[in-house]
This record gives sequence, structure tokens and C-alpha cells, in this order.
Amino acid sequence: MSDLFSNAKKKTSTPSYNAEDIEVLEGLEPVRRRPGMYIGGTDDAAMHHLVNEILDNSMDEAVAGHANLIQIHLSKDNSVTISDNGRGIPVDPHPKYPKKSALEVILTVLHSGGKFSNKAYETSGGLHGVGISVVNALSDVMSVDVVRDGTHYRQEFSKGLVTSKLQTLGKAPKGKRGTSVTFHPDPEIFSAQKFSARRIHDLARSKAYLFRGVEIKWSCDPEILPSDSKTPSQASFHFPNGLMDYLVTVTAEQETLVPDPFHCTADLADGAGRVECAIAWFAEDDGFTKSYCNTVPTPQGGTHEAGLRTMMVRGLKGYGDLTGNKKAGQIQADDVLNGAAIMLSVFIRDPQFQGQTKDKLATAEVTRLVDNALKDYFDHWLTSDPARSTSLLDFFINKAEERKRRKDEKEMSRKTPTRRLRLPGKLADCSRNSAEGTELFIVEGDSAGGSAKQGRNRETQAILPLRGKILNVVSATRDKIRDNQEIQDLAQALGCGLGSGFSLKNLRYERVIIMTDADVDGAHIAALLMTMFYTQMPDLVAKGHLYLAQPPLYRLTAGTLSAYAMDDAHKDELLKTTFKGKSKVEISRFKGLGEMPAKQLKETTMDPNSRTLIRVSLRDAAEAAELLSPGEAAGNPDLDDLVTKLMGKNAEARFDFIQQNATFVDNIDI
Repeated sequence: MSDLFSNAKKKTSTPSYNAEDIEVLEGLEPVRRRPGMYIGGTDDAAMHHLVNEILDNSMDEAVAGHANLIQIHLSKDNSVTISDNGRGIPVDPHPKYPKKSALEVILTVLHSGGKFSNKAYETSGGLHGVGISVVNALSDVMSVDVVRDGTHYRQEFSKGLVTSKLQTLGKAPKGKRGTSVTFHPDPEIFSAQKFSARRIHDLARSKAYLFRGVEIKWSCDPEILPSDSKTPSQASFHFPNGLMDYLVTVTAEQETLVPDPFHCTADLADGAGRVECAIAWFAEDDGFTKSYCNTVPTPQGGTHEAGLRTMMVRGLKGYGDLTGNKKAGQIQADDVLNGAAIMLSVFIRDPQFQGQTKDKLATAEVTRLVDNALKDYFDHWLTSDPARSTSLLDFFINKAEERKRRKDEKEMSRKTPTRRLRLPGKLADCSRNSAEGTELFIVEGDSAGGSAKQGRNRETQAILPLRGKILNVVSATRDKIRDNQEIQDLAQALGCGLGSGFSLKNLRYERVIIMTDADVDGAHIAALLMTMFYTQMPDLVAKGHLYLAQPPLYRLTAGTLSAYAMDDAHKDELLKTTFKGKSKVEISRFKGLGEMPAKQLKETTMDPNSRTLIRVSLRDAAEAAELLSPGEAAGNPDLDDLVTKLMGKNAEARFDFIQQNATFVDNIDI
């Protein structure tokens, strides 16, 4: 151990580290050395935070019921003056520092003020007693005027230091009282930055919305406004309906889901404070949430927002239970909040924030208080207009379903093909990793699937057996499509998603081949599959990835000679040609692919060297539409209309179509 200290000593060189190197920063010097600890930095946002600190003090006076007018002026020299008609900062000697006025103590001593207890303010935005003293420390010029008991006082400061004693300027006009603070941010701290008139104007307006009992007058020197500025040089803000006035203003030119927003003001339990909120919902996801605690903006949210989220989700689910809508149970907070315009303001005692800049409320019990205070009002609003609330609930349910679909597709894309499919025993995948040259055979039934698995090329051919007839997607709801296991198995095997989530680049196979029995049921299954692909994966069809396998219907055998016939006409042709003169020709009809030996299935239907495939294309469909409906499809066939007519819910339209086109059919399998 002694060697260790000896070596450390040898390696140590200047500078020295002794007791005299330990600095003790006093007064407001810590603020000037490390402004980021107090206002978050020295950038533009931090400089504007100085205005917030002074304005919050005036707002605290208004909320406490001692002021109803606040004035803000921005001068061309980049100084800001904020005045109120409140009680005025005390100027009598401070008990702990009898040689200093309370005003001087508040301006020059960190953690001093009247908001540590509830004696002077029941609720306030200032908590730590550092706000105005920090502004003083970071200003090269600061002047405070106070009118109390009919007398006008003034004291001046610079960079946190007193530059003049408390001056008595004489009697003030009758009825006048309050505090006026003028400050100029120190260029040494904030470089050449300038206050934004628009930003301070908007801040003043937003503060007025938060407390309906205050009027805020804004003004600035006109020459600091750009020629194209929409910010007025003078304005007065007073909103008797509080947050509701703000919401009506911002939603005036936007389409909302319901005409009347939800709005209420409620007292928190046990006299803990009060809460006000106003909520509207936009048709598009371009909403916002603006929350405040004791008029202090909380851009990062916090526990008050958590209480509001809990209340809304629980209320909507409860309304769903009340109306028998079981789908409401899947609603989550994001479904309700995305696209919502939310204004939320709470006034509480002793709030806990994260950091001096107060960006996030951290008082834990506020979540429960806000939830309990608002839930009855929200429940009453929902039940007061069933038509409105049902429409709103359906909108949120649709968003929940869309969210779930995106989540499922995202999870699917993250997983390896084997884990993604989750179909052990159903999908027999090929071994080739790339899609080039690979094929997926969609087979009718497990028995056919067994033969196909035995006859396939394991490197390039995959087999997915389907159970019976899949869902007719044209006449099905989105819920039924999503919940149908066969369709989901197929979508997972292909890896490219469904509907709006379809992505051709994620297709795992070069060819998708429908292989069904050569009978009416097989044709129906093929029609249902083609309908599904056309409506849910149209690019897969348009880009030529979908095929129909052509299994034979008959096998003809005479001695050692054998051949396969695709249909009756082909069978008759083979009897007249290949088997001409044969006295005994054995003809067997395949009842289904499952009855074909694997070797025969491979030879006739799966082997690229001997099989026949029909490529399904939109051009073929357009030509079919033209042939079957010459008048309707001329020029630009409406395939969507044709598919809907043939596969949709309207049986009468389908019957009319069959009657009109029955004469074109020359081969009926009954």
C-alpha cells in the first residue's frame, strides 16, 4: 500500500490541489457560473424562460385573488417590463437581515420568498424561491418598482448585485398598487440573442386562458416587429370562459369529430386544489396537449396528464359496457389522445416538478385526484348525447384496431421466417433463403397438402394447406378478416401484410400458386383466394406473382401407355389420337388432389418442366369483365365493381349477372 501511494505521488505534478483550491460561491455567483442548473442553459429558450419566471410571480398574485391586471412590454433595447396590480413585494426590513428590505433579500438571496408555506399563497408556480433572483443574476440591468400603502419604492440591481439602495419616490396615485419589474438579459450570458415579440405575445395570451379572472395587456415598440409580422404591437387578453375560449379559437378552422368539446372545472378532493380541462377531437391525427400546473407550462406532461388519460379511457370503456359495445375494451390511451386537442390546467399546493424549469409535474397523488375529480363530469357528457358519444366511440375503436394491425405487422417483420409463421405442422417452408425462384403452393386440404409435401422440391417449393373455403373478404368486416385464422396464416406465410399494411418488397416467394381440385368446389376456393389477393394484396396480382395450377381431371391408361387429360374435351381428343386403336383404355377420374400419388402430382402439377400454370393478371380480369359485361366494361373496366357484384352481399345483383351471362357458359359441372 505504501508503494501505491509512493508511485501516485511520483506521478503527480502541478497544478496543486490544496484547501485554497476549494471555492465557495456566495450570493448569486453560482447562477452566473452555472445558469444551466437554473434555467436549462443559455440558449434562446433559456433566455425566454426569464420572462416566464417574472410573469409567473404576477400570475400567482392574480390566482391568489390579489391582482386582476398584468402588463407586459418589450422594448427595442431588448428589455422587458412586467407589471401587476397585486399587493406589491414587501419593502419593510427582513427579520433575519434587519439591514436589508424584504425586496432586496428576495432579489439577491437564493431560496427566499413567500411561497414555501401556504400563508401568502395557497397555490403558486414559484416553489424554490429562486425565480426572480435568478433573473436578477442573469441580467445586466434590473429595476423593481413597488407601490404599497400608497408609497412608490424603487431599487436597482445588476448581475445579481445591488446598485442602489431602496429609494422612496413619494406618494403614488390613489388606488394604485403592485409590482413592476424591468430587466435586460446580460449579453455576457446570452450573447447577441434577442427576445421574440411573437413568443412573448403568445405566452401572454396562453397565461390569460389559464385564469379567467385576469386581464393581460401586451405591448412592444413597433419598430422591433418585422414588416410581415402578424404579431400586434398592442393587445389585451381576457377570457371569461378560460380554456374553452382557447379551444374554440384553435378549432374554429379545423374539422372536429363532434361539434361540442368536453369542458369542465372541478374541485379536487379534500380541498387539494382545482382542475380545468377542455378537449376536442380532430378528424386527423394533428392534435396537441397543453398542460399547466399553477399556470406553469408542463410541456413534458406529468401526473396531471396521467390522471386525465386514465379518466378518459375508463370513461369510454364504461360507456361501451353501458351500450353493449364489447369492442370498447380494446381502447387504449393513445387511441383517444392522438388527434385530440387537450387543454389541462391544475392548481395544487406544493407541486413537485422535475427540475427548476418545471417541464414535468411529478406530484404522485395528482393522478388520482384529477381522475376522480373529472370522471363524473365526463360520464355525464357521454350519456347526455348517445348519438355523439357512439360516433366518437366507434372512431376510437377503429383506431384501436388499426393500432393492433400495425403492431402485429411490426412484430411479424422483426421475427425470423420460422418464428414469424408460427405454423408448425401447416407450412412446409422451402430451404432457400432468398425469394428468387421460390414458390408457395396454396393447397386445398391437409390430404392434398401431404401429397404436395412429398412431391415438392424442398429447396424452392413451400406448401401451405388451407382448411376448406376461406372467408369471402368482400362481404366481411375488417374485424372478421383480421380474426380469420386461414387468412392470417396465409398473410404470415407470405410475410407482406394485408390491406394498407401490404408491402410487396417483403414478399417471401417469387410465385404464389393456387392449387385446388379440378371441380366446382376447387374453382370456388380459387375464386375466394383470388378475391382476397385482389382486395387485400392488389400489387401481388398486378406485378404477376399469382398463378393457378392446372391439375389434370383424368388419367388414361392402356397397358404401359398413360396420359393425363385436363378436362372432358382433352380426354376425348386423347382417345382419338394417343389412344386410337387401343381396345381397352382405362379412364380414372381424380376426385381430388389428395387422391393423386405424390409422384403423379409432381409430374402433372408441380414440376416446372411438365406442369401448366396460368398467371392471374389484372389485364385478364379486365378482358373477362369486357366479355361478360360488354356495356359496363367498355374502355375502362371497373374491376372493383365486377368483384363486388360477383362476391358481395347483394345476392340480387349476382342473380341478375348470372341470368344476363348464362348463355356464354358452355361447360357446367353439376
